[in-house]
Amino acid sequence: MLLAQALDQPWRWQPHPEVWLLLVSVVGIGLYVTRVIAPKVVAAGGEAVTRRQKAFFVAGLVVLWLATDWPMHDIAEEYLYSVHMVQHTLLTMVMPPLFLFATPTWLARLLLGDGPVGRFLSQLCRPVVAGLAFNLVSALIHWTTVVNTSVEVGPFHYAVHSVIVLLAFTMWMPVCGPLPERRLSLPGQMIYLFLMSIIPTVPAAWLTLAENPLYEVYDKPFRMWGVSVAADQQLAGLIMKIGVGMYLWTLIAILFFRWAALHAAADRAGIIRVNERDLLTWDDVQHELERLPPPREEPQARA
Repeated sequence: MLLAQALDQPWRWQPHPEVWLLLVSVVGIGLYVTRVIAPKVVAAGGEAVTRRQKAFFVAGLVVLWLATDWPMHDIAEEYLYSVHMVQHTLLTMVMPPLFLFATPTWLARLLLGDGPVGRFLSQLCRPVVAGLAFNLVSALIHWTTVVNTSVEVGPFHYAVHSVIVLLAFTMWMPVCGPLPERRLSLPGQMIYLFLMSIIPTVPAAWLTLAENPLYEVYDKPFRMWGVSVAADQQLAGLIMKIGVGMYLWTLIAILFFRWAALHAAADRAGIIRVNERDLLTWDDVQHELERLPPPREEPQARA
């Protein structure tokens, strides 16, 4: 009786100390890196972490908190699979790029190094390997048995989330990794993200077209907001197909306009070749423009 009443109260607050411990640990690691490791590695007078990187770190931390704490975590695991899909999207499509943008290049080189772990991660972060591994596991975790087991068995649940988030970081490395030499060129990044937007349409179609409930753990008498099981599954599929697709296509558009603008500015500045892994900045363009001689004045025509 008490369990039934609890399931009928989706907005009841539930503490998640493991999430709070994770967040505190991430903050602690960030402070340790900037205050203990950075002074030993970064040259005196150098900027260990920029304000932009700090802002990305805070943004990534906020996304991690929203996706893993109450209420999203509880609604995603107990009531609506569509909310679970939103949680999955935040943890794999939004959070990893933010933390990668927050990572200084010197720290990435220090972590990877030239040892066996660094070589293994380098292979894992190759575009083909990272893209295929992420999408394969992402499809598997939507399999009926995996979803039901993940909701009912706590350790398996955390293991699944840990694996998919780790693979999400490797998937984003060719696009926004902290090491320029391991990023794809801007056109390569656009093609890569285009492929990442196409592959998820297969499991998304499976969810959208399913006529019967796929997951027993979400087939409950109490329906939050009156959303039926079928509508919940269809909404989850649409989030995966259209929501994630539009997000990636927006990033592709941003990359395209950035690529076009940088090349146009480079042409005006007389820069012949642009290294698109070590991205050209507007400061570089401005420096080249300042080196150009002033334009000659045209003689005025006599009346």
